[in-house]
Amino acid sequence: MKTAVNPTPIADVCLLLEGTWPYVRGGVSSWIHQMILGLPQLTFSVLFIGGQREAYGQRRYEIPANVVHIEEVYLEEAWRNPKHKRVAHTASLEELSNLYRYLHNPEKPAAELGIGVLDSLAQARITLDDVLYSRPSWEALTEGYEQHCADPSFVNYFWTLRTMQSPLLMLADAARHMPRARVLHSISTGYAGLVGCILKQLWGCQLLLSEHGIYTKERKIDLAQASWIAESSNQALNDSMDAGSGYIRMLWVRFFERIGHLVYESADQIIALYDGNRQRQIKDGAPAERTQVIPNGINLDVWTQALESRADGIAPVVGLIGRVVPIKDVKTFLRAMRGVVSVMPQVEGWIVGPEEEDPEYVAECRSLVASLGLEQKVLFLGFQKIQDILPQLGLMVLTSISEAQPLVILEAWAAGTPVVSSDVGSCRELIEGGEAADRDLGLAGEVVAIADPQATSQAIIDLLRSPERWKSAQAAGLLRVHRYYSETLMIERYRALYDTAMGTAHKEAV
Repeated sequence: MKTAVNPTPIADVCLLLEGTWPYVRGGVSSWIHQMILGLPQLTFSVLFIGGQREAYGQRRYEIPANVVHIEEVYLEEAWRNPKHKRVAHTASLEELSNLYRYLHNPEKPAAELGIGVLDSLAQARITLDDVLYSRPSWEALTEGYEQHCADPSFVNYFWTLRTMQSPLLMLADAARHMPRARVLHSISTGYAGLVGCILKQLWGCQLLLSEHGIYTKERKIDLAQASWIAESSNQALNDSMDAGSGYIRMLWVRFFERIGHLVYESADQIIALYDGNRQRQIKDGAPAERTQVIPNGINLDVWTQALESRADGIAPVVGLIGRVVPIKDVKTFLRAMRGVVSVMPQVEGWIVGPEEEDPEYVAECRSLVASLGLEQKVLFLGFQKIQDILPQLGLMVLTSISEAQPLVILEAWAAGTPVVSSDVGSCRELIEGGEAADRDLGLAGEVVAIADPQATSQAIIDLLRSPERWKSAQAAGLLRVHRYYSETLMIERYRALYDTAMGTAHKEAV
């Protein structure tokens, strides 16, 4: 492997982050902050990848002292007119054709092709100008269209591929200018994971991959709902992302699948939050022998006061804690609250979380509150300190359509709050228990079907109306979080991974 020009690491760990810390609050960002603070003996550098620069305001987290460098790259800037002179002459037709074949052709590519594409990106044998302005790029693009495109619109095909490829070349350039670290750690596949692959090629160090959710799966959900994808009228989206879906939409799915496979092939260790996601990673191409499970953990000490401040009895307040975005399915929570209030009119619903990410969805949720007649019963509280909120709740409700292992469930238990959750990710395993000894602790709440407001409202009512069941769920949650999900255990597992990876990196560099 070739080494970067400056081989001296400025940090122990380079974190590769897409759309999370330090600009966006949420479970993944909280976990990243927790990891950095929990390992003060290590130094971190960060590459933050965002979409549109203007979409991010101030940093939402105070930067810890052991973060020694932050680099920011915004994907939309790849499509803006470059200030430098346009020069396209370095890439061969073969290298550009390999890029197109690997990312876009329907046939499953050979692993060697992906390695070659990575090397071309890492060594700048393909540049952004080559993709945008060179004749070989045009020839590779038109060849792909003529051989594989089922959509009659060449314009759609042309701009779709440019939109996909331009950020990759910009990220490759950013990677080549990153100060070196001793180990790489990407918190997703996708764009961040791809940068990790390129940097591994350049630095010759180990790449760790942690997935809280399965990135490719989440992008498929986004693409299934996307209205910005131009398609022919006879290729409208079906109910699922199958062969009948529009060709342009399937191009995007294939693009993220191929990047995901490349990251799985390159990563030295692949970490999931629970075994269900580990099995999904293996199904999607991750080598089984490199996969492992490290559950989330929380700092239990900071929740002692919250637990002690909880009043006696069951508070008539039900809370959803999370970003107000479609993937959290806040609308199902609102419809469930309509059912709860009809039976228990004293109950309030609180929505606690940031609203800046998707203002249109927030407006739709507020409109739904009005149409359901819940203006006096449902409150939007925005971002709050959840140590203050959770002790005031009788139940915490999670209605997400996609999660992995939500930190907020662990935090709710630490504050003595039982949970009603949709059956996503590891939520059933969390609430009902995993191994036999865990299951013996009992139910820490209720699990309901995804997007089922009736079942959700009934589960809420059943727990609020039964002090015996509620107290049993509270006790099970407290026992479970203390036994299996402490921050200390999680941090020690990652510290061991970092130590091993940095030791290996040191040996390779000698």
